[in-house]
Amino acid sequence: MTPTTFTPDAGAQTMIPAWVNGKLTPVEKLAAHRQGLRHKAVSVFVVANGHLLIQRRAAGKYHTPGLWANTCCTHPQWNEASAACASRRLTEELGITGLTLSPRPAIEYRADVGGGMIEHEVAEIFVARTDQALTIQPNPEEVQATRWAELSSLTSEIEARPDIFTPWLRVYLRDHHARIFGNADNVATAR
Repeated sequence: MTPTTFTPDAGAQTMIPAWVNGKLTPVEKLAAHRQGLRHKAVSVFVVANGHLLIQRRAAGKYHTPGLWANTCCTHPQWNEASAACASRRLTEELGITGLTLSPRPAIEYRADVGGGMIEHEVAEIFVARTDQALTIQPNPEEVQATRWAELSSLTSEIEARPDIFTPWLRVYLRDHHARIFGNADNVATAR
């Protein structure tokens, strides 16, 4: 099967890698979520001086609209490398270019995202550390707001108001904080 080219208007029709009967197969993105299929994903975390860039998902997103998520999260297209996907989506969603993305171990989770859909992801994790001001130009079809959240207090904020954060951000920070960000010294120091 030929890889599908992403366009914002065709987002839900994108073919993503999902496991069907134990075999990695191209599956239409919305179908993968409706069936709760285990599938590949990418999550990016941009960190600067102890702060994480988070985004509020656009109101028009087909699941979890208006909720706060990590810097960028998406699904690679069929036959697309995870690092290339992460870089592409940083540009498409936030207009961010030129960051060095460092891979972390993949994280698997399963979460109900509402509307009869399940995210059962094997997410490749990438962290970019920067100490320079970033030009952020959110694509309004993808992102309605961004902010820098202090990592040391974000977990408490999520515990106090879980309803305004995506299920995956809650899982990442509750269960995998050290795996993603390393020790506190690595988070606080921009690289």
